[in-house]
Amino acid sequence: MFKKLGPGVLVAAAFIGPGTVTACTLAGVDFGFSLLWAMVLSIFATYVLQEMSARLGIVTQKGLADVIKQELHTTWVRNSVIGLILCAIIIGNASYEAGNIGGATLGMQALFGISYSNWYPYILGSLAFILLYFGSYKTLEKVFIFLVLIMSLSFLATALLTGPNIAQLLKGLFIPSIPEKGILTIIALVGTTVVPYNLFLHAALVSEKWKLKSDLNLAKRDTLISIFLGGLVSISIMISAAAITTTEVNSVMDMAKALEPLYGSAALYFMGIGLFAAGITSAITAPLAAAYVANSCFGWKAKLNDTRFRLVWMIILILGVFFLSFGIKPIQVIKFAQITNGLLLPIIAVFLLWVVNRAGVMGSYKNNLVQNCIGIFIIILSVILGVKSILSVIGLL
Repeated sequence: MFKKLGPGVLVAAAFIGPGTVTACTLAGVDFGFSLLWAMVLSIFATYVLQEMSARLGIVTQKGLADVIKQELHTTWVRNSVIGLILCAIIIGNASYEAGNIGGATLGMQALFGISYSNWYPYILGSLAFILLYFGSYKTLEKVFIFLVLIMSLSFLATALLTGPNIAQLLKGLFIPSIPEKGILTIIALVGTTVVPYNLFLHAALVSEKWKLKSDLNLAKRDTLISIFLGGLVSISIMISAAAITTTEVNSVMDMAKALEPLYGSAALYFMGIGLFAAGITSAITAPLAAAYVANSCFGWKAKLNDTRFRLVWMIILILGVFFLSFGIKPIQVIKFAQITNGLLLPIIAVFLLWVVNRAGVMGSYKNNLVQNCIGIFIIILSVILGVKSILSVIGLL
């Protein structure tokens, strides 16, 4: 099974970053098992969108931004959308990269202590640099399959250590309920899982791995297994967090420390390994996604070893290490990135649904009625997420 895995693993690794880990931790601490259904919904929505993106990439053999440029014929509309994509993905990923490296740093602190923690960002940045600079696509794929499996096993082991109540667990998974003050947490869980840049990353990666339309079933299975593994990680974190009796938890490492007296040092080490894997995978995929987006938007048709491609991910990786090392928080840049991402998700969801229904683009591989109904529901969800993101930034929520 693992030999058949491919681009979907990078997508799963991208959305299971420190932000997702934190959101799932707080959801479990605050609401126990009652919001597990929201994560199931998030994973389902993610799979539907990523499957459309992968199908588009294989059928057209182009990236998502390439198809946007091809299908939007009005110059000002095309340029506006491409400009929004560049701002949201490249500036956004540069802003969030420090958080990705910071998450992996916390994992290293749990495993190796804090004595040399000032060096951890540089070690992680160097590791990401080496993998991106010297690694081929196949190398990256193998590394990510290993890291995602480690991450899945680590968080699953932590969840199992807590011995969850199976009846309550199943109720939380399959019976929706919205506890008091839970709506913002639900939106946060969906928002941290349905990630705009993954749609661009997935379309670009599948067109690099698979060249034939007969490979569509392989891509669909790859997407299903990978997104399921990502969902398993998120659900495991929520289950682990639900076991904590104190509410003084603001991060995943707080959760690990809270679990340690109850379940031993194993909980801390499992959590540390999982957080390291979550942070380092996102620290690699964020610059990689930005480079693929720039590649498509500017029409470079560059490969992984192209100087322009490398320059994009280098800038984002260096900025991440720089911001983290010197404690700089570019608040205005982050707010700008949040607003552009809030605008981008519904726009791209609408465009993706529109283009996968065009016979001129997809031929016989266009959407069916069921896929369109689900797609419309996800677009409504993405609009809600986008509005919430923008309102929270400008201080109205």
